[in-house]
Amino acid sequence: MVRVPIDWSKPDGPTVDLALARRKATDPAARIGSLLTNPGGPGNSGVNDILRAPSFSEEVQRRFDIVGYDPRGVARSGSVTCSAAVYNQMPSPVMTARDDYDKWIAFNKELHADCRKRTGPLYDHLDSLNVARDMDAIRAALGDDKLTSYGVSYGTLAQQMYAELFPDRIRAMVLDGNMDHSLDAGMFQVSEASAVQDSFDEFVAWCERDTECVLHGRDVRALWKGLLEKAESEELFWPGVKDRPVSAHNLLWLGVMLNETPDWPLEAKVLNALDGGPVPKDMPDPPGIKPVHGETAELPTAILCEDFDLSLRDYDEYIDVMRGANSVAPDMRYNPMPMGDMPICQGHPVTNPQHPLRYTGSAPLLVATSLHDPSTPYEWSANVAKQLGSKATLLTYEGWGHGIYGRTQCITTAMDSYLISLTVPAQGIRCPAEERQDH
Repeated sequence: MVRVPIDWSKPDGPTVDLALARRKATDPAARIGSLLTNPGGPGNSGVNDILRAPSFSEEVQRRFDIVGYDPRGVARSGSVTCSAAVYNQMPSPVMTARDDYDKWIAFNKELHADCRKRTGPLYDHLDSLNVARDMDAIRAALGDDKLTSYGVSYGTLAQQMYAELFPDRIRAMVLDGNMDHSLDAGMFQVSEASAVQDSFDEFVAWCERDTECVLHGRDVRALWKGLLEKAESEELFWPGVKDRPVSAHNLLWLGVMLNETPDWPLEAKVLNALDGGPVPKDMPDPPGIKPVHGETAELPTAILCEDFDLSLRDYDEYIDVMRGANSVAPDMRYNPMPMGDMPICQGHPVTNPQHPLRYTGSAPLLVATSLHDPSTPYEWSANVAKQLGSKATLLTYEGWGHGIYGRTQCITTAMDSYLISLTVPAQGIRCPAEERQDH
C-alpha cells in the first residue's frame, strides 16, 4: 500500500491507501528499476493484472520489477461505491425521446449524491491529474529517481498528465492505445464510432477471404443488420438466456469486445449462433450491464466524467451527436462504450477538462497504436504524439486490436529496446500486420 492525500492541494488532509502488487526482477544483478504499469478501463485493476500471468517479455521481466496498482476509486484503492438500489434504476443508455434526457438528469442527481455519500471525499478527486500525482508518489516509494512506465488505453491519460506535471522525472514512457484529451463530446463520439465501424469492416473482409470464418460465403452485413432488427423488436435472445432479450445497444458491444484482440473466428461463431446456428463451447456471456445483486454497486467509470466534459445542452444536442456517429458507422451505428457512458456524465462536475497536451521534458516518449483499434482510434494516438512534440515517436502496428505490446516480434523488440536501453525507434516506425498473431 502507498498512502496519498485524497486532495493533493491539501497534503495534510484525509488520505487514501493505494493497493500495489509487484513481480520482482528475475535477475537482480541486471535490474534497472521498476516498471510501473497503468491499467485501462477506466476502472481496471492493475493489481489483478500483476497477479495474472506476466504480459511482458522475459527480458523485461529480467530487468525490471513489474509494478501494478489499483488507481484511486478502483477495487482495493477506495472503490467508488454506490447503493445497488439506486444503481439498478439506471435508465436505458440510449435516449430516444426528450423525456429520456430529463430522466437521466434526475437519475444522475440521485446517483451521484448517493455515490458521493457512500464513497466519501475521494469521489470528487478521481481525475487523471490526481492519478498522475499518485504515480509520482508510487515512484518515490519504490525508490526510483525517474519513472519508467507502460500504460494502455485509459491508463495513458494519467501518463499524459504525468508528462505535463513532472516532465523532468521521466526515464521512459510507453503509451499504448491512447486517449485523446483534446476532443469535445461530439468529436469524441464520432471518432469512436468511426473506429468501431473500421474494425467491423476488417472483420467482414476477413470473413470474405478466409474459409476459417463460419460465415464465409454469406452476406455478413445483411446478417448483422437482421440481428440488430431482431434486437430492436426484443426478439433476439442469447443462447441459454430466454428470460431477457438482447438489446441492440448490448449487441453492439460484440463489435468492441471481439475486435479488441481481435478474435474473428469466435465473432463469426457468435453471430452464427445468434442467427440459429450451433453454439460454440467458448460462447461469451451476454454483453451489457447487468443488474447488481447485493447492497452496493461500484462505479469505477466515474473518473471519465471528471476527465472529459461530455455534457450536452439538451436532447437536441444528443441527437446531433448520435446523428454524427451514425453517419460514419453505417453498420455499427455508434461505439456503445462511450455512447453508453455519456448519459451518466450529465450534470457531473469536470475537474480535469479537455485540453491539448504540453510536454517540456527532454526524455523521449513512445506512443503506440494499431491502425485498426476499435476502442482508441488510431487518430487519437497520432494526435497525442503530435501534441507531445518532437520528443514523441509514434509506433504504428499496421494490424488490428486494442493495445499492441507483444502482438508481434517487431513491436515487442521496439518497445523492449526503448524500455531497457532507451533506444528510440526511428520516427514514423511501422510494424507490418501479422494476421495469425491477432486471432
